[in-house]
Amino acid sequence: MTLHEVVSCVSGKVVCGEQYLQRSVDLGFSSDLMSDVLTLLDDNLLLITGLANIQSVRTAEMSDICQVLYVRNKQPTKDMIALAEEQGIVLITTPCSMFKASALLYQAGLKPVY
Repeated sequence: MTLHEVVSCVSGKVVCGEQYLQRSVDLGFSSDLMSDVLTLLDDNLLLITGLANIQSVRTAEMSDICQVLYVRNKQPTKDMIALAEEQGIVLITTPCSMFKASALLYQAGLKPVY
């Protein structure tokens, strides 16, 4: 599944990284606990979270996650966007809840980490 398809599936909006929408993602992981995210070793992963602070972008950076989907209309701050742009991380927002976004993406073919 491409990031373009992810955006379409969850009625999302790309905050930064629009030039990377042809990237593919194979797996999704939903969590607000960044300590759980740090344990992941998978590639081509989409992080789905409601934690809209700089730690989510830092965690993505440290975990080599190149795309983050923020649920419940959470909006990244200017500092988050600047860091994401610097690291080539795509930030997407959706009005969906974490449960609904995860369900829609799973139904569309995105596989879970676990």
